[in-house]
Amino acid sequence: MGFGALWMTGPVFWGDPADPGACVELLRQVPRLGIDLIDTADSYGPETSERMIREALHPYPEGLVIATKGGYVRPRPEAWAPVGRPEYLIHAAKLSARRLGVEAIDLWQLHRIDPKVPRDEQFGAIAQLLQEGVIRRAGLSEVSLADIEAARAHFPVASVQNLYNVRNRAAEPVLAYCEANGIAFMPWYPLGQGSVVRGLAVLAQIGAAHGASPSQIALAWLLAHSPVMLPIPGTANLAHLRENVEAAQIQLSEAEMTQLDGAAARPPRAAG
Repeated sequence: MGFGALWMTGPVFWGDPADPGACVELLRQVPRLGIDLIDTADSYGPETSERMIREALHPYPEGLVIATKGGYVRPRPEAWAPVGRPEYLIHAAKLSARRLGVEAIDLWQLHRIDPKVPRDEQFGAIAQLLQEGVIRRAGLSEVSLADIEAARAHFPVASVQNLYNVRNRAAEPVLAYCEANGIAFMPWYPLGQGSVVRGLAVLAQIGAAHGASPSQIALAWLLAHSPVMLPIPGTANLAHLRENVEAAQIQLSEAEMTQLDGAAARPPRAAG
């Protein structure tokens, strides 16, 4: 189980959080609860989430992976725009490393492919970041099978981060490709800010049998669905963080998995 640090920001993921001290304390609990990956992005805030992570956890505990993303800018609140110019991507990764206080970023992911820039130029910039030691591993977000294969011609793809949850399986072919090729799959929006579990009776029914919440069952399904699955649910609430971690201990039966496999629908999209 990973932790998504999108919520370490203000309203609509813009600016500072209302209670920075509480966010710092929550981040400090993340490795204590056994989570060994924190996912963030330079666009969260923007920059706020990366700075909060450094304040809370630097120097980072051994074994804790800090993953960040670049290539998606915030011109104003509620606005997100891809920028994939190679010089920008290289500059953005170097700034993220500085904000996080690391010599090399454990995992840097292209937040979105910019349709205005040839994707091979964007992938070439990532290869350069790897060669220069700015980043140790590289991943992609919201990509197709063709995008992944094109990227692998330039660098080893360590992770893919696509929208995916118990109700939205549109990325199933990408997940299957990742599983076949040993690529970590990090589903963003795994709980959809609650929209994934609302109105889905099977989650409540199975949860009652396990003494668990519907959200915990939705996370347990993800973990059981594929060996390369790495959910990154985010929260600004410590009780919710503990609840998410506890979901990893739930063992679903084959019959329960079959029930949940039939629950696919499409919730509203959100920023990832």
